[in-house]
Amino acid sequence: MRDILEKLDQRRDKARLGGGLKRIDAQHGRGKLTARERIELLLDEGSFEEFDMFVEHRCVDFGMDKVEKIPGDGVVTGWGTVNGRTIFVFSKDFTVFGGSLSETHAAKITKVQDMALKARAPIIGLFDAGGARIQEGVAALGGYGEVFRRNVVSSGVIPQISLIMGPCAGGDVYSPAMTDFIFMVRDTSYMFVTGPDVVKTVTNESVSAEELGGAKVHASKSSVADGTYENDLEALLQLRRLIDFLPANAEEGVPEWPSFDDANREDASLDTLIPDSPNKPYDVKELITKVADEGDFFEIGETFARNIVVGFMRIEGRTVGVVANQPMVLAGVLDSDASRKAARFVRFCNAFLIPIVTFVDVPGFLPGTAQEHGGIIKHGAKLLFAFSQATVPLITIITRKAYGGAYDVMASKHIGADVNYAWPSAQIAVMGAKGAVEIIFRADIGDKDKIAARTKEYEDRFLSPFVAAERGYIDEVIAPHGTRRRVARALAMLRHKHVELPVRRHDNMPL
Repeated sequence: MRDILEKLDQRRDKARLGGGLKRIDAQHGRGKLTARERIELLLDEGSFEEFDMFVEHRCVDFGMDKVEKIPGDGVVTGWGTVNGRTIFVFSKDFTVFGGSLSETHAAKITKVQDMALKARAPIIGLFDAGGARIQEGVAALGGYGEVFRRNVVSSGVIPQISLIMGPCAGGDVYSPAMTDFIFMVRDTSYMFVTGPDVVKTVTNESVSAEELGGAKVHASKSSVADGTYENDLEALLQLRRLIDFLPANAEEGVPEWPSFDDANREDASLDTLIPDSPNKPYDVKELITKVADEGDFFEIGETFARNIVVGFMRIEGRTVGVVANQPMVLAGVLDSDASRKAARFVRFCNAFLIPIVTFVDVPGFLPGTAQEHGGIIKHGAKLLFAFSQATVPLITIITRKAYGGAYDVMASKHIGADVNYAWPSAQIAVMGAKGAVEIIFRADIGDKDKIAARTKEYEDRFLSPFVAAERGYIDEVIAPHGTRRRVARALAMLRHKHVELPVRRHDNMPL
């Protein structure tokens, strides 16, 4: 028996070496960790249970029968825990055939996808690969299809997260694209359907891999990535932090962690957060962190559509999704990008029973031909659809401007919000006073005194929260310093909210 156990240890040692020490050194030389090193950092120490360590490819075409078979076939799969919670994981091994996907490689991934779905636990993919294994042809393409189908089946059932830690090209990009969140590592990772060489051949454009699909491009321009990190270590540690905010599945509800922050805590500095001038900006993230437990806020999509802020915080130890207009950027206006970003986030929260708190300071939708030709009508409708469809607890706080159709879209009482508060500084109207007066009293435009009087009349009548409160559209006008206490109590009251919807196959949201 001892001989057998020694042989087992030898086979395991060989499998753990992947493509060998030379390739491991090359991986480290690029500033990247190996597949197994990444898993060790992501999961709790000693918790990883590996599956299919000895799987090898079965391809014999184009000389593959003469190539040394390496156990694991370019991907490490299994499960472990993050702060004691079960997580399934697969990590592409670039040291083995460049991490390329083969039929058996895909089978290893689909096995853990199936197990994650059965166990109702999140799954994380760590990508560092060169696409399909060309020698396997359609078998590799079939493997991709099997992975894609499981991404779709699992969507909205268990959280799926992709971390791009190296090249991710061709068919490899579509699995991450169907997961809930994608994060990238700066300078060492990139994503594209066709690489620079193909682009040069087809379109005659000369572009580098970084310019075509680097982390900065996807985080700030394409919105493919939800965040970027400096290196593998930071990315994996931040991923652990994100997992702590997420439910295990769509039925379990949000996790609850010990909190040392008093739910009734008041913050007097919020009373002076809103500037005296309605045209002066302020940082809504200051408001979010002062309401959140211990100031902890995990932002999603920080560098894309910065005029809206989305992310996760906790109230009384329980996860809450946050959507907030950002007056520091474009005055917090809604445009196509901001609408898409927020709609996607709201739908994720609703799928996984995460309550949503919305902070509103929006002067309207961004005007202009670029927005209209770019489909602002449909993109704005995505956010309207997402909030209207949401059945999780919805709490809205209007801090300042809530103008025009954007007032309705930002989780207003009319589209289903449960509790709507306003600060005394709130201004709820069809538009600002100047524009409104110039339309209503067009005949008086030449008379400055009359226009000034009409403007004052409009401001007194409409630019306050009390007209909306008189009609029940605002449940209460609250003092800013008591915002955290009000939100905490509303969330506690709505914990068992239940909504019945008409039976249907699925909705047809404006895509």
